[in-house]
Amino acid sequence: MFIASDVFVQAAESQAKALGFSAVQRVFVPHPIQDRTDDEMRALADSAYDSIVAAITKQ
Repeated sequence: MFIASDVFVQAAESQAKALGFSAVQRVFVPHPIQDRTDDEMRALADSAYDSIVAAITKQ
């Protein structure tokens, strides 16, 4: 599974397909990441947590 910023959805899906990872689960989080504070990153991680767990445990 991988996590990427939501502005990179198309690029991430194209690269996954090109590398043979089309079936890999993915979670996209709000962009940007670079300028966020530690507290903002914790909140972002908390908000993505359920989606990440669901992607990891998907059968």
